[in-house]
Amino acid sequence: MTESLVLTDPAPPRRPRIPRLLRQAAFRRYWSAQTVSLFGDQIIVLAVPLLAVLAFGAGPAEMGYLTAASLLPNLFFSMPAGAWVDRYPRRRQVMIIADVGRAGLLLAVPLLWWADVLNLPLLCAVTFLIGTLSMFFEVAHVSLFATLVRRQEYVDASSLINGSRAMSDVAGPSIGGVLVQVLTAPVALFSGVLTYLTSAVFLARITVTEHPVESGPGRGMAAGVRYVVRSAILRATLLGTTTLNLFNYMFAALFVLYVTTELGVSPGLLGLIIGAGSFGGLLGAAVTGPVSRRIGIGPAVLLGFVAFPAPLILVPLATGAQPLVLALLLVAEFVSALGVMVLDIAVGSVQIAATPVAMLAVVSGFRRTVNYGIRPIGAVLGGTLGATIGVRPALWIASLGALLGVLWVVFSPLRTMRTLPDS
Repeated sequence: MTESLVLTDPAPPRRPRIPRLLRQAAFRRYWSAQTVSLFGDQIIVLAVPLLAVLAFGAGPAEMGYLTAASLLPNLFFSMPAGAWVDRYPRRRQVMIIADVGRAGLLLAVPLLWWADVLNLPLLCAVTFLIGTLSMFFEVAHVSLFATLVRRQEYVDASSLINGSRAMSDVAGPSIGGVLVQVLTAPVALFSGVLTYLTSAVFLARITVTEHPVESGPGRGMAAGVRYVVRSAILRATLLGTTTLNLFNYMFAALFVLYVTTELGVSPGLLGLIIGAGSFGGLLGAAVTGPVSRRIGIGPAVLLGFVAFPAPLILVPLATGAQPLVLALLLVAEFVSALGVMVLDIAVGSVQIAATPVAMLAVVSGFRRTVNYGIRPIGAVLGGTLGATIGVRPALWIASLGALLGVLWVVFSPLRTMRTLPDS
């Protein structure tokens, strides 16, 4: 008895699984707009300071003014902008105008440079205006996010956006550096213009019915502050992140100085370590969703509050042969980048879920005011402490102090929270 052979077509290769959110045209365009905008931000972060140094010979004080010019709008205008955006019925339009405005301002820089009228005060003024529009973009995007994404998909959507952020952190400075090297700093800014215009095109192609504006009493800046203060969840996350930012910026103010002078690491090697460590952010964006579903969103927040600052203890701990020092620095950067992604995604999802849609922008503005306000304070404290007791002891205080932020969350409802809260 013979056995018949049946010829069958081979099974078609399985296509890679596309996240459900990216199969939705509206979210895909929103995510694409965010991604190209983030790359534009990273190019500007490198190209504008290089322009100040190469074209005007800017020193430490001038670089400080330039950095402050980009940060001050977040400190002074975030809350008024958030209150206004909550009352404005077309938040997507705000983001488009912000993109087009940033492109126009950025385009003015090389044009002014070619006309030989650009100077450092004018560059600071342009940076301030770009920072103001970026702040409007950020406070408006929170409301658009809540319109486009179902609440059970907040974590997945945040993971995709923060994955783009991590990728821009890895590739953006490298692209910016190459463009500056090949094209010069003023010409390199044209790439930033293109990213913002591309972001505006993606946003313009989104079809969405935005949440209606709620009017009447109980709206505005004071209401946003009251809501955060009265919410145990929002209060705990704000106090925790503020504590963490205070000590983390103390650490950041001393990190480069300590690594290059006391550990003897060259600037080139330090750049490679930071770049390689940034890949931890990509891993963090990939694992946060599965981890938060397995252990619960509250424990994921706790994990982020520990996993972000704890690895930085390896920096003041690093001593001995240079290979060992470099390995410890790489581990610190990689695991810390992973931890900050877990923290940003988990906390961001909780904060959006715990806030009424009609107050998302003003609450976001209040958080930005506090968190951006504490950063320069931390940097000044870090520098003062380093000058007083020494850089390494100050780094120990900063790295250990950053862990105190988790205590605000441990003694809050988040500690046992499995799913996203209700607003």
